[in-house]
Amino acid sequence: MFEFDQYLGFLAFLTILTIGFWLMIFLLTFVVPYWIFGATIENFKLKQEAKRKARGEA
Repeated sequence: MFEFDQYLGFLAFLTILTIGFWLMIFLLTFVVPYWIFGATIENFKLKQEAKRKARGEA
């Protein structure tokens, strides 16, 4: 069926595929939402600070 070098190549392929799969799961469930949520909060704080400055100057 498989020779030993083909078997090692198949195992390397499965390992890389599995690592890629779990990396995508990690990125889509943790990193991307964290990034979007952090950017939204930072943008909200900047807008509030701009409003405060505008009220203080006016």
